[in-house]
Amino acid sequence: MAIARPTLLLSLAARLLQAPRRDLSARGPDEPLTVVRIPRALQRRQEQRQSGRRTAQRPLLVRPGPLLVSARRPELNQPARLTLGRWECAALASRGWRHRRAHRDYFSIERAQLEAPALRGLPSHGSFPDLGLEPEVLRALHDAAPEIVRPTTVQSRTIPPLLHGHHLLCAAETGSGKTLSYLLPLLQRLVDRPALETHRIPAPRGLVLVPSRELAEQVRAVAQSLGRSLGLRVQELGGGHGMSRIRLQLSKQPSAHVLVATPGALWKALKSQLITLEQLSFMVLDEADTLLDESFQDLVDYILEKSHIAQGPADLQDPFNPKAQLVLVGATFPEGVSQLLSKVGSPYSLTTITSSKLHCIMPHVRQTFMRLKGTDKVTELVQILKQRDKTDKTGCSGTVLVFCNSSSTVNWLGYILDDHKIKHLRLQGQMPASMRAGIFQCFQKGSQDILLCTDIASRGLDSTHVELVVNYDFPLTLQDYIHRAGRVGRVGSEVPGSVISFVTHPWDVSLVQKIELAARRRRTLPGLASSVREPLPQQA
Repeated sequence: MAIARPTLLLSLAARLLQAPRRDLSARGPDEPLTVVRIPRALQRRQEQRQSGRRTAQRPLLVRPGPLLVSARRPELNQPARLTLGRWECAALASRGWRHRRAHRDYFSIERAQLEAPALRGLPSHGSFPDLGLEPEVLRALHDAAPEIVRPTTVQSRTIPPLLHGHHLLCAAETGSGKTLSYLLPLLQRLVDRPALETHRIPAPRGLVLVPSRELAEQVRAVAQSLGRSLGLRVQELGGGHGMSRIRLQLSKQPSAHVLVATPGALWKALKSQLITLEQLSFMVLDEADTLLDESFQDLVDYILEKSHIAQGPADLQDPFNPKAQLVLVGATFPEGVSQLLSKVGSPYSLTTITSSKLHCIMPHVRQTFMRLKGTDKVTELVQILKQRDKTDKTGCSGTVLVFCNSSSTVNWLGYILDDHKIKHLRLQGQMPASMRAGIFQCFQKGSQDILLCTDIASRGLDSTHVELVVNYDFPLTLQDYIHRAGRVGRVGSEVPGSVISFVTHPWDVSLVQKIELAARRRRTLPGLASSVREPLPQQA
């Protein structure tokens, strides 16, 4: 009985193994086999697992040499000699930063060159006399700024067409010397032309329109130092004051030849008939993209209506019927610039000067991005500032700009720095005019090394002593990022600049990914590919 039981089990197993074969052989040749369908989601999941295993097993390729992008994870580094194609897929260091596990991750866009782009490619024989400036203007430049010996690329391309009377649009990166590029031709035009009989109210012959009081102070200081030896008077008309203050400023005798003004203050003066623009010969819109947007639209439109803009160079020849030569200057001209320029005339009537690095990530400034929780930002900022304070005691270093997105954040952060015994200055738009006046000048002179500010300190201001920019709040737009980062690495800067940005929100991550991709591909930032035309040939 014990021997028969294994024999029975073996025969049963053989019968089961043969059963499918008999079943298949019993089917007809035309009968379809049973189809087992696998869901597509399950197929994709299996393919992703297999591709993940393959990438995990791929050996890490180490490339010696300098890096363009250095990340916390070495496999995401990009060598400086590698440039991604326009359609080539890029492994971004910030790809997974929307997930909470990405906190404390970081990457840096390294310096690709040492000098500013505005100083590269200059001819060895280029000089200011070659641009057509008269000797007395050159002497005024030497007396005001003896350290400036050679013009930058932007100045070399901008000054000659302005001296020939062309309307001009200058679109160039921050810190490239745009202020001198329009001030020198402006002063030369006023020196060449005799002044007409004085009106009963002030009638400036040159006007520089700027969006902020701080920029008005700076441009006035530069123009005043140049115009002093030329016998030209320069006056500033800033906002934030009542009509009594504006009336007092304009009642000074004799009246100024050049007026540097903000749109609000000039609009009040024109409305009250305290000033006239009938003798205007030169008009500049500095930071034109800001002046022509919605925040200043009505004010600038009214000022342009009161100005007599020349149709062309021929209209500027009559000294007894003055017409204004128009100059627009800016570091960012986003999409839709043609609609903005239509407010002041046809875009095709402007000679356009654009720089090769317009709307690009600055190649000579190190830019670091840190993914942080909102609660960690204060600790990280305090650590950066205290670490920098230790380095100050061992060697020479520059100053620090800390940008916030709101005035309340500037005030709140200032109280925290006070608790940590960190000395600083604050600058934000809700300050009274009397308190706000001179703060940036004190920062420039070095009375304090740290300035907490909003974006009012990001456009056009001279910051050659700034070594570090900290974006405590990440900027809301790519234009704002360009202007904030442009506070370092300027022409004439004594210290190499760097930028540190705290990335907190999902919308911050979206902007960071655009910046990183543009840097890896060495292309302009997306959404800023403006319709500014290519440079026109300079006409004699």
